[in-house]
Amino acid sequence: MAKRSKLNKFARKIGAAVGSADAKAHKYVKAGSVAKKELDAISKQLDALKRQLLKTSKRIKTALA
Repeated sequence: MAKRSKLNKFARKIGAAVGSADAKAHKYVKAGSVAKKELDAISKQLDALKRQLLKTSKRIKTALA
């Protein structure tokens, strides 16, 4: 019975380590997805600013011409 008790103790430690590693992996995946969404939003804003700059530069060119 002593061997089984030690085996259970080590299995519990291994299971706890795997569980904590899995939890950390889920946190990193979630953080990565949030960062990706933020990056997409920033790129959309940048595209909108580029379009606005093109329109403004066209208006300035026609006003100066």
